[in-house]
Amino acid sequence: MATFFGEVVVAPSRAGVDDEESAEEGCEETPEDREIRRELEKKREIDVCWTLKSGVPTESSADELFVCSKLILAIGHNAAAFLSSFILDSVCWEVIGAVKLWNEWCRTSSTTNVLPTDSFCLFYRLISDPTVWLCQCSCYVAEDQQFQWLEKVFGCMRKEGLQVTILSTCPVADYKTQESTLTLPSPFLKALKTKEFKEQVCCPLLEQPNIVRDLPAAVLSYCQVWQIPAVLYQCYTDIIKLDTVTIEAFKPLLSSKVLKSLVKDVSESTKILKKLLITSESHNNIYI
Repeated sequence: MATFFGEVVVAPSRAGVDDEESAEEGCEETPEDREIRRELEKKREIDVCWTLKSGVPTESSADELFVCSKLILAIGHNAAAFLSSFILDSVCWEVIGAVKLWNEWCRTSSTTNVLPTDSFCLFYRLISDPTVWLCQCSCYVAEDQQFQWLEKVFGCMRKEGLQVTILSTCPVADYKTQESTLTLPSPFLKALKTKEFKEQVCCPLLEQPNIVRDLPAAVLSYCQVWQIPAVLYQCYTDIIKLDTVTIEAFKPLLSSKVLKSLVKDVSESTKILKKLLITSESHNNIYI
C-alpha cells in the first residue's frame, strides 16, 4: 500500500502461507510411510549370487577380485538370444552367477533354467579360459537400480586388463536422422565406444545427436569413468519381440576380435536359433 509520504509499504498478509504450511504438514513423513519406504528400498536391492566352484573367491575384497579379461554383455531378449544361438553351449561354458532383482517391470531369481522369453540375468565363463565371461541380461534394470548393478557386478572384478563388449537393441524410431526412418534398412547396427577402446569396430559409429539409454548407457559410462576399453553395438530395429531378423543383425560381430574365437558351428547355430524362436512362440501362445 502507499503512505502519505510516497513510500510503498508492503502490507503483511498470510495469503498463501496457510496453504503452504498445510501442504508441508501433509508432506511430513509418518513412521508408517518411512517403514513402507524402507521395505520398498530393501525389495529393490539387487543381489548378485556367484556360484563359482571352490578354490575361486566367491566374495570380493581388495585382494580377492575375479580376473576377467573379456566381458561380453548382451542386454535384451534379442541380444541374449544371439549369444545363445552363436556362442553359448553347455559343453564350453558354465554358469557362474545370477542377478536377483525386482521392480515394476520384472522379477528375476537365481535359477539358471530359463526360457528365452523369461526375465533373467546370468553370468557364464569359458571353461577353457575362465577369464572370458558372458552375461545375458534380458531383464529390465530400473534407473534407480543401475548404479547397484554396476557396483555389484564390476565391483567383483579386477579392472586392469578388462575389456567390455555390449550388445543391445533399440527401437528404430529413436534413431535421429535427417532422413525418414521409414527409408532406413532396419535392422541396422551402430557402435559407440570409450576412448580406451582402440580396436576396429564392426559397423559405423553412432552419429550425434543420437544417445543411448538405460543399462547399456550406464555400463558404457562406467567404463569411460574407469578407463576400461569398451564398445557398445546397438541394433536399431522396428520389431520389439524376439525375431530372427533382429538376432541375425548382430552376425557381423562374429568376425570381431573378441567373438571370432568363440563362434560355434554355424549349422548348429541355425538349429538352435530356430528352436529358440519355436519355444518363444509356444510360450507366447499360452496367453492368446
